[in-house]
Amino acid sequence: MSFKRNKIAVIGAGFVGSTCAHWAASKELGDVVLLDVNEGAAKGKALDLYEASPVELFDSRVHGTSQYSDIAGSDIVIITAGLPRKPGMSRDDLLATNAKIMKEVCMGVKEYAPNSTLIVVSNPLDAMAYVAKKVTGFPRERVLGMAGVLDTARFKTFLAEALDVSVKDISASVLGGHGDTMVPLPRHCSIGGVPVTEMLAADKLEAIIQRTRTGGAEIVNLLKTGSAYYAPAASAVQMAEAILKDQKRILPCAVELNGEYGVKGFFVGVMCKLGGKGVEQVIELKLNDSERGMLNHSVKAVEELVTALDKISY
Repeated sequence: MSFKRNKIAVIGAGFVGSTCAHWAASKELGDVVLLDVNEGAAKGKALDLYEASPVELFDSRVHGTSQYSDIAGSDIVIITAGLPRKPGMSRDDLLATNAKIMKEVCMGVKEYAPNSTLIVVSNPLDAMAYVAKKVTGFPRERVLGMAGVLDTARFKTFLAEALDVSVKDISASVLGGHGDTMVPLPRHCSIGGVPVTEMLAADKLEAIIQRTRTGGAEIVNLLKTGSAYYAPAASAVQMAEAILKDQKRILPCAVELNGEYGVKGFFVGVMCKLGGKGVEQVIELKLNDSERGMLNHSVKAVEELVTALDKISY
């Protein structure tokens, strides 16, 4: 009886990509291939991480490369390639450059890992996931954007800090596009089963929601020369783990909607069931008028991005 090890390809060996490789290897989710156009960076970081395995006692093999043929047979491909944000830049400012990079990456993935599930991390997230699906032609259950898990993690972090409680006891979700138009849902948020509205004053809750919306920019402004990478990488790897282990996790992810919430053909952050087949179910929440209005506003921002994208030659 032969046993097949999972294989995870991470495209882009920058801070986000190398940290994805770190989380995936340390969790022993499978063997990891770190790919970058800068072969030295990919091989150097991969070797460094692999040499940590006897210390941290993980059996995942880690390999660095610049050749797409090395990702053949990958079960999961996490795409982090692209320019990061700098102070004063919006995610949308990265549109044209990162669309070209995404197209090139996805052509390689389509050729060498046609049965993989894609997790897109590159910004602007919703538009890059759209490009990935368009170029690969993969079914919607195998193309996901990492956004909601990260936005929700930030929301939970700020709530735990404000309430002085464990992050383990917070249940929350964030829908919509990855950016200032995201839709945190306090009505669906609880602390150990207690509605958050019973534990936190309305003005403090609103301040936390606003901080969540600008959470990425807050880190960009502090770092000056880069953007967040620990939490984005951890979020992508949580999604990968749910798929590789067929966990049936209910997580907020960017997926192409097919009529849910009255939206078709755009990637929007929604609650999903993630399992061995990728997105196994899109869960459509019953939103009130206010939540529906915010989601529609968020969808409009995604539509504008995609419209701009379709006018670009990439």
